[in-house]
Amino acid sequence: MSSEGVPVRCPGCGRDHVYVPPAYPCACGAPLAPPIQRGAPVSPITHRTWTDTWVTVRCRACDLQSQWPQPELGCSCGTILRVPVRPVTAPPASTRLTPPPPAAAPRPAGARVRRPFRPRTIRTARDTVTAAALYLAWLGFRDLYRADPPPASGIDLRGRGLVARVDPTTRAASLRAVECLWLHAMTAEAYGVHFSLAGYTRDALECADALSVPLFVVDLTGTPQPVNEAARKLVAAGA
Repeated sequence: MSSEGVPVRCPGCGRDHVYVPPAYPCACGAPLAPPIQRGAPVSPITHRTWTDTWVTVRCRACDLQSQWPQPELGCSCGTILRVPVRPVTAPPASTRLTPPPPAAAPRPAGARVRRPFRPRTIRTARDTVTAAALYLAWLGFRDLYRADPPPASGIDLRGRGLVARVDPTTRAASLRAVECLWLHAMTAEAYGVHFSLAGYTRDALECADALSVPLFVVDLTGTPQPVNEAARKLVAAGA
């Protein structure tokens, strides 16, 4: 089952995106991605529970049905969108000509070339911290270690010149969380990065933009997505 771009429009701000569902190997070894339901409206996620964040996907190669993380897309306005998946009982969509997705933006000058990021599926809150640590290492941060148990400061990960906060709750990260991270980063003379499973409040987004704090949303496949300009610059340039 191949992945292809699907146009998605955020109902909150009207921004257009092209969503490509991640593909991972089935137990039989064939690449498997959730079949996105083209034309179906996306919906903002206002409340998240562990029980409604999985969908059933059937492999075309071996006909095995398995649970897969519900596809999600983080819009730059802070809204987390649930992308509808075609039920396994529905017949496949008819073949039709569709316009190709927009060409990828040119790589910024000085951007680092990396191998594709290999995420780890999130099933627990601890998995969210692990996913953030893997992503930071992929970006080039070194000597990462996890605070265990998490301190009152909320700083879950530290590294060489880095402090990172990871929010695995079902509530949008707050303005206070972003401010606290920035203060800890300033005190430690380090780079501060924030990860959230449920997105950010509007005032948290505005604060992060003013302070140039990179914000990422982590979907249930374990793939962080940048939601502000500071995060996009970090992804382009690396650590």
